[in-house]
Amino acid sequence: MARAIWKGAISFGLVHIPVALVSATSSQGVDFDWLDKRSMDPVGYKRVNKVTGKEVTKEDIVKGVQYQKGQYVLLSEEEIRSAHPKSTQTIDIFSFVDSEKIPLQNIDTPYFLAPDKRGGKVYALLRETLVKTNKVALAHVVLHTRQHLAALMPLESALVLVMLRWPAEVRELDILELGDEVTNPTLAKGELEMAKRLVQDMSADWEPQEYRDSFEDKIMELVEKKANEGRLEAVETDPGEEQRKTADVIDLTELLKRSLGGKGKANDKSAGKAPAKPAKPRKSAPAKKATKASQG
Repeated sequence: MARAIWKGAISFGLVHIPVALVSATSSQGVDFDWLDKRSMDPVGYKRVNKVTGKEVTKEDIVKGVQYQKGQYVLLSEEEIRSAHPKSTQTIDIFSFVDSEKIPLQNIDTPYFLAPDKRGGKVYALLRETLVKTNKVALAHVVLHTRQHLAALMPLESALVLVMLRWPAEVRELDILELGDEVTNPTLAKGELEMAKRLVQDMSADWEPQEYRDSFEDKIMELVEKKANEGRLEAVETDPGEEQRKTADVIDLTELLKRSLGGKGKANDKSAGKAPAKPAKPRKSAPAKKATKASQG
């Protein structure tokens, strides 16, 4: 199995299903690094005062959020850390919804989930239950100090965790200001028939192996050609490795029975309840990050 980027458990009621999170996508593209053409040394980034143009040391930098135009509220590192959600190493299911109810524009990044620590049977139980009920599970999960809204859904023999955009991040179609010619079109029957025939003539099977990024292919052909000609430059790099923590989880299908049995007992503190929906945070200006020059 591919290397897990996170380990924890799916949690609903009193049931914990040990799982490992595996990326369902890979970032391809071409990564252009900056090099000093005189020495072939890697070129880094400087923190520069945008008014004076002078370099600023790390010790002289503070973080602020723009409250009004030209006015910022400063936050200390301790205040920022205290606002981070606590990582519980769990995918906390709080609701089940019909699979078709999640808007397309809310869908973000998919991850595969694999059963871990002998959790296969309960994993399969949840997957089959979602299939039979045509439901997906809505959940909260914290990854890298950031809380995510996610949907847990079945995919063939597996479960997939799809990160969702928060509703505040999704725009409504109203911003398009579509006119009547789009929302209430007058289309001739002949036009529709010709359009349908064109679609039928161009219809094909989904063949992902045929769909390629031509820019990446051409760049890598050039790289391969120059490398074979011996046109290589030595550049020293310093790779780092991330440490990841694992979670202590419990299993036992018996907890499912106990969760159902405790439903409705207001005084039973141990009964599994959906976590309270977090208060909607004040939307703030996103922090700016330096990025490398890429395809342009």
